Amino acid sequence: MNIVAYCRVSTNKDDQLNSLETQKTFFEEYAKKNGYNLIRIYADEGISGTKIKNRKQFLEMTHDSDKGLFNMVVVKDISRYARNAVDFLQSIRDLKAKGISCQFINANLSSHDSEMILGTLALVAQEESGNTSKRVKMSKKITGEKGRVPNIVYGYDKTKGDYYDLKINPAEADIIRRIFKMYLKDGHGASKIALLLNREGIKTKRDCNWSQNAVCRILTNRIYIGKIINGKEEVADFLTGVRTAKEEREWLVVEKPHLRIIDNNSFYKAGTIMSERSVAFNHNKTRQSNKHLFSTLLKCAECGYSYRRRVRTYKNTFTDWICSTRYSKTTDGGKCTNSTTVDEGELTTELEKYFSRLLKNKTKVANKVITKFNQIYKTGNANAIQEKELQDKLKNITRKREKCKDMYTDGQIDREEMNKDMANYNSQIEEINSKLSLVRHNINKGKSLDLIIADTFKNIRSVVSFKSVTNTQLKRIIDKIVVNPNGNVDVHLKLLLETGLEKVL
Repeated sequence: MNIVAYCRVSTNKDDQLNSLETQKTFFEEYAKKNGYNLIRIYADEGISGTKIKNRKQFLEMTHDSDKGLFNMVVVKDISRYARNAVDFLQSIRDLKAKGISCQFINANLSSHDSEMILGTLALVAQEESGNTSKRVKMSKKITGEKGRVPNIVYGYDKTKGDYYDLKINPAEADIIRRIFKMYLKDGHGASKIALLLNREGIKTKRDCNWSQNAVCRILTNRIYIGKIINGKEEVADFLTGVRTAKEEREWLVVEKPHLRIIDNNSFYKAGTIMSERSVAFNHNKTRQSNKHLFSTLLKCAECGYSYRRRVRTYKNTFTDWICSTRYSKTTDGGKCTNSTTVDEGELTTELEKYFSRLLKNKTKVANKVITKFNQIYKTGNANAIQEKELQDKLKNITRKREKCKDMYTDGQIDREEMNKDMANYNSQIEEINSKLSLVRHNINKGKSLDLIIADTFKNIRSVVSFKSVTNTQLKRIIDKIVVNPNGNVDVHLKLLLETGLEKVL
C-alpha cells in the first residue's frame, strides 16, 4: 500500500524543529514495520494548525490526493493534523470520498471510525489551541504593562536578554533629530527626506535604504518622546487569526524618559503637519513639494487644488503657473474653470514689492495684528479658568488612580479589575493633558505674539531679494497664495495663521 505522512510543528523554535525530524524518523520506521510503501512525508514547519489555508504542505497533500498517488495518510496525532474541528472533519471527509483513509497512530483511530469520537478529539485539540491563545494574550498583556521594548528600533540598541530597556545609539539619535529638522524646519516631505538620506549612504537599522514609509514611522513613533506603547491590536479570533485594532485608551503606555530623543512640541507638531498633508492628499488638493519656488504655495480659489509650473518656449522662454486641474479631470470627473494664469516673473516682482511695503510699514502692520488678536483672544480669562478646572480634574483622577492601587494592595479588588481601572484612569489623564496643552497653547499665543511678529519680519528681511530665495524660506512666511478667477492674487501670511487670524493684510 502506498502511503504518505503528514506532520507539523507550531513554531520555529529549535527544539520543535528537532521534534519534526524525530517525527519523520518515526514515520519511516512505522512504514517499514507495517510493510507500507512510504512515498512522501509532507511537513509544515512553524505554521499554526488552526488555519489550513496557511499550510502549504497540507494543501499540496490535498492537491496530490486527486492524482491517485497514495491510499492512506498517516498522522501521529489529531492535533498535528488540524486544530480546527470544522476543517478537520471536512478534510477527512474529502479524502474518504476519494478512497483515501487517514490513520491517527497515537489514538489508534482512522477516518473509518466514528466521526463523533474523531470530532470530539478534534474539539479537544481546538480547545487546547484556544487556551494557548489566551495564555499568549495574558503574557503579552503582562509584558506590555511592564513596558516591553521593540526588538529593533532605529535610534536605540538593545541589550541581549533585557526585554524592558534600550540604550540610545548616539549616531542614530543624531539622524532622528535630522529627520525631524528636515521635516519641520526645512519643509521636506517624507519621500524627499528618504532620498537625501539614501544619497548620503545612510542605512536603516536593518541595513536597507530609506523609504517614505520608514521616515513616516520615525516621525510618528512615540518612543522618541520616551513612551513605550504595547497592545495596539489583538487577535480577535484565534481560529481565523484576524487582528483588530484596539482603541487608544486601551493601549498599554509606559513612560521611559531616559529614552527621549525628541521634545514633545517637535513630535506633536510633526504629527499635526503629517495629518494636514494627509487630509490634503486624500482630497487630491495638493502634495507636499518644494521643488520650485512656488511649489504647493499657489492655490486655486475655485477648486482648491494647487497650481502647477509650466515652461513654454517660443522664441523666448515663458514660465507661468496654472491650476493643476485646468486641463485634467479631478477625482470628481470635472475640470476647473479658473483660467487665470500667474506669470512667475511678475509674481516674484510683486512679492518683492509686497514684502518691501510690509517692512516699510512694520509698526503699522504689527499694531494692526496686535489689535485684531486682542479682539479675538480677549477671553484670556476664560482660558485661565478652563486651565484651573482641568488641573483640578487631573488631581481628582490621579487620586482615584492611587486609591485603586491601594485597594489592590489591601486585597479589595483583584489584579484584573485593577488593570481595567488603571487603563481607564490613564486614558482620562492622557485626554486631560491633551486638553491642557491646547488651553496653554492659546494662553501662550498672547505671550509669544511679539516673538512671532519679530520672527516674521526677520524672515521677510531675509528674502527681500528673490535671487537666491528658496521654497522653504517662502513657506516660513507665506501660508498660501490664493489665485481667484477674476485675476486677483491674495497672499496669506503665516503670521496670521500662527496667531489665529485668518484674514490677509
